[in-house]
Amino acid sequence: MRLAKLTMVKSLPVLFVACGLQLVANAQENSPYSRYGLGDVVPNHNIFTRGMGGISAGVIDYQSINFTNPASLASLPVTIFDIAAEADTRTLRSTSPPKKFSETNSLFSYLQLGFPLTTKKMYKKGINWGMSFGLRPVTRIGYKIEKYERLSGIDSLYTLWEGNGGTNQAFLGTGIKYKNLSFGILVGYMFGSKEYSTKLEFINDSVAYYKGNYVNKTTFGGLFVNAGLQLEQKLGDGLLRVGVYGSLHQNLKANRDDVKETFAYDASNSTYRVDSVFEQKDIKGSIKYPSTVGLGFTYNTRHFLYGIDVETANWSNYTYYGQTDQLNNSYTVRAGVQYYPAKEGTPVKKYFNFVKYRAGAYYGSDYIAVNKKRPEYGFTVGAGMPLTSLQRLSYNGEYVVMNIGLEFGNRGNKQTNIRENTMRYSLGVSMNARWFQKPKYN
Repeated sequence: MRLAKLTMVKSLPVLFVACGLQLVANAQENSPYSRYGLGDVVPNHNIFTRGMGGISAGVIDYQSINFTNPASLASLPVTIFDIAAEADTRTLRSTSPPKKFSETNSLFSYLQLGFPLTTKKMYKKGINWGMSFGLRPVTRIGYKIEKYERLSGIDSLYTLWEGNGGTNQAFLGTGIKYKNLSFGILVGYMFGSKEYSTKLEFINDSVAYYKGNYVNKTTFGGLFVNAGLQLEQKLGDGLLRVGVYGSLHQNLKANRDDVKETFAYDASNSTYRVDSVFEQKDIKGSIKYPSTVGLGFTYNTRHFLYGIDVETANWSNYTYYGQTDQLNNSYTVRAGVQYYPAKEGTPVKKYFNFVKYRAGAYYGSDYIAVNKKRPEYGFTVGAGMPLTSLQRLSYNGEYVVMNIGLEFGNRGNKQTNIRENTMRYSLGVSMNARWFQKPKYN
C-alpha cells in the first residue's frame, strides 16, 4: 500500500528566503499615510479572494488557503503550498498646493503551507481537521517628505521627514469541522519596528548653522489570536456558507530609543553625528493594536460563487505608549463574484473554459482621521489560471494554479486635501505538487 508522508524540511529554506524578501520590501513603501498608527495596513486577504473585492468570511477554496477566516482550514483536502507577491503604483494628489506624485512599490504578500490532518476514523464520524503555518506582512511604513519654507525674521528652513519599518506576523492555524459547522483559530507572534526622524537645516550663505536630527525608533512584539466560524447549508442547487471571524486587541511590548543630535554631511553625502543633545535608550512601553470583526456569506453553485462581507476595526482604541493617534473606527463592505465556465465533459483543449474569472468591489471609511473622515473604495478583477496540464490534473489530482488580481483603489475625495489612488497588481501561486510528498511502502 502506498502512503504519502509530508516532508516539512523542504519548505523551510523557502520560509527563510521569504523572511529576507519581507525585510527588503518594507523599505520600498512611500506613502505619507504610513505615518499614522503602525503604518499602512496591507490587504488581509489571499490573492484568490482579492480578485473578488476581498470577501473572506464564508470562503473555502480547495486550491488555496484562506488565512483571514481560519475556520476554512478544516476543509483542506490536500497539502497546499501558497506564496504571493504584489506591486502597486500610488498617485498622490493635493489640492492646496496643487501637486501630484507617483511611486511604484513591490511587496512580498505571504507564504504559507497547509495540510489536512483528518484520519479515517475522524472522516467516518463526519469530522475534518486541517492546519497551516506561514508568514505575512500586516503593515508597512515608508515615507520621505521634504519642505522648504521661509521663517519670518529668521531664515530659510529645510525640513525632511522620514519613516521606515512595518509589522509582520508569523502564524500557526488550525480548523476543525463537524458535519456542517467549522471552527478555526490562528495564533502566532506579531513583531515589527517603526523609525521616525525629522531633520532640520537652516539655509544661509554666510552663517553656518548646526543641523538638527530628531529620531524615534521603536521595536515591538507580542502574541496574537484570531478565530473564526463557518456554517454551511445546502440551498437549492448550491451551497450557502455563512462565516464570521475576528481578532482581539493586542498589547504589544515595545522598546523605544529617543535621540536628539546635531549632524553634518561627509564627502559621500552620508550623515554623521556632531554632538548628542539628548539620548535615552530602551524606554519600556506598550502598543495597543485594535480588534477587528468580519461577517459575511457566500453562495456557491457549479459555475458561480457570490459573496458579501462586512468588516469593522476599532482603531479609536489604538495607543502608542499611552498616546492616541489621528485614527478612527472604520468599516468596509465587500462584494464579489466568481465564474467558472467548465462543464462536465468540456474538452481539456479548451483551456480558457477552465480559468476561474473573478470581479468585486469594496467601499468603506478610512481609518486615518486627518482633517476630516475620508471614504475608501475600489474595484477588483482577477483570475485563477491552471498551470498544470488538464490531463495530469484529471488523472492524479496534482495541480499548480496561478492566481492574479488587479485592484483600482482610492482614498479620499475632492473635498479632502490629499487624495491617493492605487493600482495594485497581485500574483500568487498555489500548488499540490509531488515534491511535497515522500512516498513509502508498507
